[in-house]
Amino acid sequence: MSDIHPKKLVILYILDILQKYTDEEHRLSQKEIQNILKREYEMTVDRKAVKRNLLNLIEYGSNIEYREVSRKDIFRKKDSVSYKGTSDFADQEISEDDLLWTDFYLKQKFTNEELRLLIDSLLFSKHIPYSQAKELIKKLESLSNIYFKSCSQYIYPLPVERTDNKQVFYNIAILDDAIRKKKKVLFEYAEYHTDKKMHLKKREDGSVREYIITPYQMAVQEGKYYLICNYDKYDDISNYRVDRIRNIQILEEKGKPFETLKWSGHQPMNLNEYMKEHVYMYSSENAFVKFRIVKAMISDVIDLFGKGVNFSEETDTHVSVSVHVNGNRQIIMRSDIKLPQPFASWSNSL
Repeated sequence: MSDIHPKKLVILYILDILQKYTDEEHRLSQKEIQNILKREYEMTVDRKAVKRNLLNLIEYGSNIEYREVSRKDIFRKKDSVSYKGTSDFADQEISEDDLLWTDFYLKQKFTNEELRLLIDSLLFSKHIPYSQAKELIKKLESLSNIYFKSCSQYIYPLPVERTDNKQVFYNIAILDDAIRKKKKVLFEYAEYHTDKKMHLKKREDGSVREYIITPYQMAVQEGKYYLICNYDKYDDISNYRVDRIRNIQILEEKGKPFETLKWSGHQPMNLNEYMKEHVYMYSSENAFVKFRIVKAMISDVIDLFGKGVNFSEETDTHVSVSVHVNGNRQIIMRSDIKLPQPFASWSNSL
């Protein structure tokens, strides 16, 4: 960097200024850009140099918008105004020297609304460790300007009940590679004990249990990251929390094709259908269930199970629901189990 004359960096500094200080509602004139260059970068640059570098950025493809203003205070937009045949300009020519470029701003890659949506997904994703979530949020904030950053304070603080596995992204990368190569993986798996700490699962002899699986898909459900796979000892489907996986490695052995599993129907995996049938990611045989609800809960049922549900036996206040779901979900039909919402009200209406 020391071999480069500082003047050659002006174009990068100008792009940085536009990224940091501008959007459609916050624009800068050439004079304001000059002032920021002098104040923050200790560089004195004349107006022609600012304009020349802005032109170079636009020609390069930077998404920079601006206005052209005539010295007679006649405004026109660069792409939408033609002077040929226009009564205001028909009898006169406007030279480039008669025009000033002003109100520059950089069209950001993401809108503030899109960035907030991405940040919200990080805030409420329990499978991402606290420190990594904060780091990712800072990176997302850097994609906008200072005005967005000042708004993000109203979204904090981060939820506290999150995974403490800092290798989540490494696990995802390894699993993604294994899925692509159709290879088996080996890992250890952690679970909570009464001390509220994670411990590796062990066999009866006290040795750490190792899992050999064939991975098929990864999916987010209820704010948690799940691996959908086949546990090597069985001929069915298992689901594991990605944030609870430890010491993962890819094996050279080829994985089992999904079509060979007993629940597959000799068909490739349909992730959309699988997620509908496994709302809480239990891994067992699917079943057809029927239950009765108050009609005010129809929207909740559709949100939970999708539009594949069937309604019947409708009255003014209640309706029966039939749906194809994971077998373990049938516990909601038992009246002797104290159920969390929303299932308690469902079973009470039967």
